[in-house]
Amino acid sequence: QGQLVESGGGLVQAGGSLRLSCAASGITFSRFFMGWYRVAPGKQRELVASITLDNIPNYADSVKGRFTISRDNAKNMVYLQMNTLKPEDTAAYYCNANFGPIKYWGQGTQVTVSS
Repeated sequence: QGQLVESGGGLVQAGGSLRLSCAASGITFSRFFMGWYRVAPGKQRELVASITLDNIPNYADSVKGRFTISRDNAKNMVYLQMNTLKPEDTAAYYCNANFGPIKYWGQGTQVTVSS
């Protein structure tokens, strides 16, 4: 049974940076398409960034140029480097692993950006 555990969230001032980490276990990590989603209060879940098996990233327009997704298949880890954070980035951030119909979610980590 696959498991994803996020870490690295917290409270930061606008303009600051955070690095989220997601540790995967129980899956063949290199076969999974990985993504970071977020859920802000009163809003729908949003795909923030994703990365393919071949390390090709994709970003939501709202975070392009500020966030960077990366993966380390040797360590079964995926990261989200978040720079120049804005109050509108405040949300619970979730790691997702996707392999066809198989999907796993982490428990989420809260990011709060103060103005």
